[in-house]
Amino acid sequence: MKSLPTAKQGLNGSLIVPGDKSISHRALMFGAMANGTTTILNRLDSADVTSTMNVLRSLGADIDIKSDTVTEVVGHGIRGLKKPNIPLDMGNSGTSTRLLTGLMAGADIEAEVHGDNSLSKRPMDRIIDPLTEIGANIDSQNGHLPLQIHQSKIASKFAQTLKVGSAQVKSSILLAGLAAGSDVSLTDSFHTRNHTEAMLPKFGVKVDIEGDTIHIPADQTLQPTEIEVPGDISSAAFWIVAGLITPNSKLKIKNVGVNETRTGIITVLKEMGANISIDMKDDFGEPIADITVTTSQLHGIEVGGSIIPSLIDELPIIVLAATQATGTTVIKDAAELHVKETDRIETVQEELTKLGADVTPTSDGFIINGGTPLQSDNIHVFGHGDHRIAMMLSIAALITDGSVILDDDDSVKISYPTFFENLEGLV
Repeated sequence: MKSLPTAKQGLNGSLIVPGDKSISHRALMFGAMANGTTTILNRLDSADVTSTMNVLRSLGADIDIKSDTVTEVVGHGIRGLKKPNIPLDMGNSGTSTRLLTGLMAGADIEAEVHGDNSLSKRPMDRIIDPLTEIGANIDSQNGHLPLQIHQSKIASKFAQTLKVGSAQVKSSILLAGLAAGSDVSLTDSFHTRNHTEAMLPKFGVKVDIEGDTIHIPADQTLQPTEIEVPGDISSAAFWIVAGLITPNSKLKIKNVGVNETRTGIITVLKEMGANISIDMKDDFGEPIADITVTTSQLHGIEVGGSIIPSLIDELPIIVLAATQATGTTVIKDAAELHVKETDRIETVQEELTKLGADVTPTSDGFIINGGTPLQSDNIHVFGHGDHRIAMMLSIAALITDGSVILDDDDSVKISYPTFFENLEGLV
């Protein structure tokens, strides 16, 4: 339980957000698949990423945390991965579960996969079905955890089309083919985040991209390398919106990854009238920038269509921004929110309504009537064990009169363990 601060004097200053979660997961996995020592700089230290490290250790990789900023992964090649002698605990991490399931199926590793109560409610048939089509042998509990991965023989050559707009599903299929030595063609018309196909060439893997189709030729070997992880734009999103909606504010968020498949939030907020400046930095394989925001008068817009996959994780904080915009904001085509750590359509509406916001849930999004002052009178809000809901509510409390209590603050450790430390440093 945590009493949330307000920002009556505004938010001013700068901060650096933790490393990107998606990139940290992949750097660890690819390092474990390589033969030799991979050095990872600025790896995110969070519960989800720790789940990936623990599972990779169970599969035979050696991972040494040298310092707060340096992690070494000693891999023994794909064929050096081994059958674990214990069930694998993925914690709360959907990325760990889906990507590593594809990797293990492709490497013909038998394993039992578990997760926490929240993860066990999330759909896994979205990876089981396409993996089964190419030769994986996986049992589940009606499309949910726990999973039993049996001996599998992935087709030596296959072509698939992504059926859901999920980078986790895309990466699961690509890793299955890569681990099996298959010739893989995968078409992604959703344009999901591209960290997997962007990072693999750093490990010496040939990746051909033509239009929407990703092609990885057969029999690729991963070589060890050095990966620098940029700041996570999903974490930066909370400060971006905080700076926009809190009066008398100017914030700079430094060294943020601005991969074009992840910057939908910047596009949408600018369309809403946000004053955001982007100062590009050196590119270490992923584009990086300092982002500066100042208090802005936002206006309502319609958000939907092809931009949704690039901001699906940021939609809770975008809804908060919309509550302070003039006019009505409509968010649609985001039914994927139903199957995140919580049903985020339900939990966002429920918790923001407690603070006086006018948010109507729809089957695939929200209708938000903006310009509504947020109220507080010893109000208890609840993150429902979902890190992004808890952090969104903490930003919402900044523009109330005070007396907002977050009943479950521990969930932020999943992606942003230093969130409250950063928050208290700004107010």
